Amino acid sequence: MTLSLTHVHGDRVTVAHGAAGTELFSYVYRPEAAWEAPKPYLHPVRTLSGAVVTDYRPNDHRWHKGLQLTASHLSGQNLWGGNTYVHGEGYRALPERVGSMAHVSFEEIGAEADHAVIAERLTWHPHGGELWAEEERRIEVRDVDPDTGSWTLTWTSAVTNRRAEPLRFGSPTTHGRPAAGYTGLFWRGPRAFRGGRVFTAQSAASAESGEPADAGPMGSSARWLAYVGEHDGRDGHATLVFEHAPSNDHSGEKGTHPAHWFVRSDPFAAVAPSWAFHEELVLPPGETLARAYRVVVADGAWDRARVAAHLAGLAW
Repeated sequence: MTLSLTHVHGDRVTVAHGAAGTELFSYVYRPEAAWEAPKPYLHPVRTLSGAVVTDYRPNDHRWHKGLQLTASHLSGQNLWGGNTYVHGEGYRALPERVGSMAHVSFEEIGAEADHAVIAERLTWHPHGGELWAEEERRIEVRDVDPDTGSWTLTWTSAVTNRRAEPLRFGSPTTHGRPAAGYTGLFWRGPRAFRGGRVFTAQSAASAESGEPADAGPMGSSARWLAYVGEHDGRDGHATLVFEHAPSNDHSGEKGTHPAHWFVRSDPFAAVAPSWAFHEELVLPPGETLARAYRVVVADGAWDRARVAAHLAGLAW
């Protein structure tokens, strides 16, 4: 279960596994195009067998980059990238609303036999460059298991509001577009994963079932959600499982819940445990929004029973 880490300063940190040096992911933190709301991201992410399970700058959404933390509507700004959704007008090119998240420093980078960690400090900015938030982020690799063909990534972020007024986290859905509640941690799957199978512990939906793409888990609340896709270029499937940490909480008028899932298998594969699907999340000045997630990356097409059993055997 040997893990190794390579840091190309100013560009990326790559974590690899095993004697063959299979690269599990690269954490890219160099600045990129301003229109795409620059921010660090993970790509490519791979299974233990080396199959890629993320996409980068697809032609339908150039700002979709692997696995990243986003804020599609933040107090009138767009830290998601690209066009901004405006109620009654649809998506509009509003570059003056596109902000960024910037790498400041790494607090810890290292890899041992069965554990790797990247701990980073970031700042969040509107288009004008003011400081709106500071983030402490920690990404860890653990539970590498060749027997099950899986490994686990945990992502923890603590975002502190540095404005003199509240930060309002929203989404296209909070601004009037149905079934588009994306914000927060966001995964974009490969083009081959279109039409994949999606399920939680409570529900399932797939392209093969004949149900609409937005049926099932879209907008629902569940502790975990799994996405099964089939590769191009090589035989077989991969399963990604997204799970909330027990500490996650989202309080609002509708009660307390972990979050609501944004998930699509058509026209592309995407998953986000949304911070603001049905209603805005308001972060007062000086307060911190803390969230933690687990992402299991596995070779093969897992079913609900296998996912549940695997998660039950993992510790936070």
